[in-house]
Amino acid sequence: MNRRSFMTSLAAAVAWPDISRARSTTKISTIGFLGLAPASAWSSEIEALRAGLRDLGYMEGQNIAIEFRWASSVGDMPALARGLVELNVDVIVAPASTQVAPVRKATSSIPIIFAQHADPVGTGDVASLAHPGGNVTGVSMVLTELAAKGLEILKEAVPSIMRVGVLWNPTAPSHLQVVNQLKIAATSLGLQLIMTPVRETADLSDAFAVLRQEHADGFIVPPSPLTNSQVASLAELELQHRLPGMFGNKDNVRAGGLMSYGADFDYMYRHAATYIGKVLQGEKPADLPVEQASKYYLILNLKTAKALGTELSATVVARADEVIE
Repeated sequence: MNRRSFMTSLAAAVAWPDISRARSTTKISTIGFLGLAPASAWSSEIEALRAGLRDLGYMEGQNIAIEFRWASSVGDMPALARGLVELNVDVIVAPASTQVAPVRKATSSIPIIFAQHADPVGTGDVASLAHPGGNVTGVSMVLTELAAKGLEILKEAVPSIMRVGVLWNPTAPSHLQVVNQLKIAATSLGLQLIMTPVRETADLSDAFAVLRQEHADGFIVPPSPLTNSQVASLAELELQHRLPGMFGNKDNVRAGGLMSYGADFDYMYRHAATYIGKVLQGEKPADLPVEQASKYYLILNLKTAKALGTELSATVVARADEVIE
């Protein structure tokens, strides 16, 4: 072996243990995730979150681990939130106000990232959109204003509607602001609202029975983790009771619901990954402005309209972003 080959081999031999040691000491950051079961209802959003993380170079099993906790009911969330805190995770994803509330009670130091918060300022989860303050930030869908617009579109799509049921969730902190905004919108639209609280999955059938008893002409469902996890059941109940409904999540329409107006959940979850990346790089949630979704989509299901015997306004159909036939 000549001198050059020997020196090259020696350098490689010396370098190899350093490379091995570097790989073995690579820090794996742990991300906690608090969701509402079933997990299968969130497969698209979770994949969007993972894709966003991969785009930033975060790979599960290599430099990050995700600890998922799925609550069977909202009442299970405080204990699960405390469990994630006890694991000493680096950041917790609490997608909506329903999850943010118990996680905030469990920790004031671990960064909390939301992905579909309805009204983070209105609930007090952040001080302001530009300067969140505390340990919470993320992506908001501005539901308070969005729900009022959805009610307006429902009335325009089905002009004969006069009495509208509101399937709102008292366990979602943001829904109090949503309900107030819907009442203001209903007054200007000349509509009567039938307030129908839905706290858990078992309440859905009873809620529709109430709407039928109160002679509702239609209904609106402001999105929450509960209703987002029950898209098939809601579509079935809509058809069973033959009531045209407006949802805030496109998945409701793809499952058979009549129409939706809202932000793209997949985009919001994918973008929430950028907040996770910044926090893992040492930035503080208090200094990361909340981003509001800027694009909203109107989705219609004409197959469902036909099954309901509902003729949708041609002007609304014409401006839909997606029409399912």
